[in-house]
Amino acid sequence: MLMPLPVTKEEGRVAVHNAAAANAAVPTRVPAIARLLPSLTDVAFLMPVLFLFLKLSGARTLLSDGDTGWHLRTGEWILSHHQIPHTDLFSFSRPGAPWFAWEWLWDTMSALLFRSGGMAAVVLASTLVICLASAATFRLIRRKCDNGLVAIAVTLLATGGCAIHWLARPHLFTILFFTITLHITQRAHEGRTKLLAWLVPLTLVWTNLHGGFFVVFLVLACYIGGPLLNALIEADPIRRRDYLLKSLPWLKTFAGCFAVTFINPYGWQLHRHIITYIADPYLLQHIAEFQGLDFHSGAVVYFEPLIIATLAASFWAIRQRRFAEAFLALGWMHLALIAVRNLPLFSIACAPLIAEALVTLIRAASASSLRERISKAAVWFRSASANVDVTDRIGRVHLVSAAAMGILALLLFAPKPPADRFISEFDPKTFPAGAIPVLSSPATHRIWAQDQWGDYLIYRMYPSTKVFIDGRSDFYGDKFGEEYLRLLDVQTGWDKTLDRYGIDTVVVSPKLALSSTLKVSRDWRVVFDDHYSVVFRRNHPVQSSFASDSGEGHRDPVVTKSTGSTDHGII
Repeated sequence: MLMPLPVTKEEGRVAVHNAAAANAAVPTRVPAIARLLPSLTDVAFLMPVLFLFLKLSGARTLLSDGDTGWHLRTGEWILSHHQIPHTDLFSFSRPGAPWFAWEWLWDTMSALLFRSGGMAAVVLASTLVICLASAATFRLIRRKCDNGLVAIAVTLLATGGCAIHWLARPHLFTILFFTITLHITQRAHEGRTKLLAWLVPLTLVWTNLHGGFFVVFLVLACYIGGPLLNALIEADPIRRRDYLLKSLPWLKTFAGCFAVTFINPYGWQLHRHIITYIADPYLLQHIAEFQGLDFHSGAVVYFEPLIIATLAASFWAIRQRRFAEAFLALGWMHLALIAVRNLPLFSIACAPLIAEALVTLIRAASASSLRERISKAAVWFRSASANVDVTDRIGRVHLVSAAAMGILALLLFAPKPPADRFISEFDPKTFPAGAIPVLSSPATHRIWAQDQWGDYLIYRMYPSTKVFIDGRSDFYGDKFGEEYLRLLDVQTGWDKTLDRYGIDTVVVSPKLALSSTLKVSRDWRVVFDDHYSVVFRRNHPVQSSFASDSGEGHRDPVVTKSTGSTDHGII
């Protein structure tokens, strides 16, 4: 009689995992109803909806930045005039000045949505883009680590990191296109370099959707720098040559993508404008989205684990000479520490490497005999993951995702939404909605408002009224920005700015120092106050030293006298 050979603990653990994986891999007949059940991709797709409408303020989160207003009006102007604007449309302070509507394609698309379905259509489309980016991020991570449970956990962290910049603005396409770029580069890095050709048309569309298109070159630079660094430290001349050859497809793709960026309404001048904008130290110091992350904010709960995991995973990758992936993760971590607007892209860029490192760690723990409990837990997790993955890879109809978006659409388009978070309008407690009737009266000619409120006034009052300033920080420039901040902070000479531009009406938050100053001034009186916004009017007329063209739809100014952000919000 044959007796079984003795089995060690480590062999037993491995055998358990292999048996579970083998059982999970046995093909079985899939019931039709199984294809209608939600998958982990559905979970990832709907994760932003849960964040937005349960944890955050829903539609009002997406509309918490006034820039959406001037983007919509720009798109409407494009649709009406069948051309792209090259000079300012919205201000009386810089009439006819050169302006780059560099996100014209998004503006036009959003204006079409607005015409057909109002702001609810814009909110729904923005939510859809966010959900697609989340689902694509999950698929990117799962393909890298081949473990659905780890992938969905890391996707949760990445989604939380992205939530800090969920606004109904064109940068949402940069988040989505960045994820698509990583899908393509990941496969190309594995040997399917022909897929890199898809980055060229993607970059062309991206260039006309959002100024963040240049991030594609940062990704490509990582995959060019990785082989070059390997060639530099490689002693074997044959392997060194192989590394150099590997960089050629990436260099060609870089050149092709760069060439198509010149296909835009402004040609090479767009590139000069973007470089000037992102290199301007004044703007970097005064625009909220270019500031570093506030480590007292809620986003830290996602950001800190990602930083720690990125450092560990990058060290692991560098030891294997996988420099491109380490460059990608560490580079975006550096950019996220510099500017909070880079946090979503960092969250996506580091996630695949973190997930792969976690799965490798779990695999090592399951084969370890150092700690019995850790080893057993790791074996159990690998077995459970194997079963989940087999089930999850069954082809799905994604009916749950479609149904959820349908229900969300019904709530957003409902005549009387059940809660404020489903109301697709700017929050009247944040923007001067109540003051619009007063501001629209014949007594109002030139309005001063803070930049975010200028965006809102463009949305509500253009073309009948133009604004002093709005959220287009790249348009107004440093000198004008300093003048605006001196007035906002009631610094010396603030009243002379109001005189010079012939401001006869000021609408301001009661929380600002300017509001308190105007309330005690004998030259201004309060004509409206709903505790969210205060409207002041001058008591006596004055001659302005600033001349503005009346422009399309702009009321000729009647000058009066006084004697005494988020991406675009200037601090």
